[in-house]
Amino acid sequence: MSSKNPQIPNLNRKVMTHPVHFLAFGFGSGLAPFAPGTFGTIMAIPLYILMMQLSLVPYLIVVAIICLAGVWICDKSSKLLGVHDHGGIVWDEFAGFFITMIAAPSGWLWIVIGFALFRLFDIWKPWPISLLDKKVEGGLGIMIDDIVAGLYALICLQALYYFFPLL
Repeated sequence: MSSKNPQIPNLNRKVMTHPVHFLAFGFGSGLAPFAPGTFGTIMAIPLYILMMQLSLVPYLIVVAIICLAGVWICDKSSKLLGVHDHGGIVWDEFAGFFITMIAAPSGWLWIVIGFALFRLFDIWKPWPISLLDKKVEGGLGIMIDDIVAGLYALICLQALYYFFPLL
């Protein structure tokens, strides 16, 4: 496959008309001209607000389904585009953000902190995230670095809440 963000003819049309691309590109948020991962994570926030009404076990089930489905969705979109992990594929950002927000305290401040922590780890890619990003192929490769970034952000978010519960 070719480089991460090649010019793909009719990409906007493909994303907005093909169900797999529409999901992989985060309902179109991955088409942002810059920082598509950030825009994808922003698009995940309204969905998180709906999901946060769930108790813990149903929330975890939904997140697991999103992650498992994401492996297939990202793999399929990637193969259809002929590009491994096109920058516009942001379903993995949705999954990573939802992982970050597992059992998160309520309130906008915690959503913003979760968003910032997830984006930090997703962009920074500390070990083993960087290794996974380079070594794992296919849909799992697209998803796994964001899943681990989400786990790192989850741990940090919970630690912040533990030490600073009144934030």
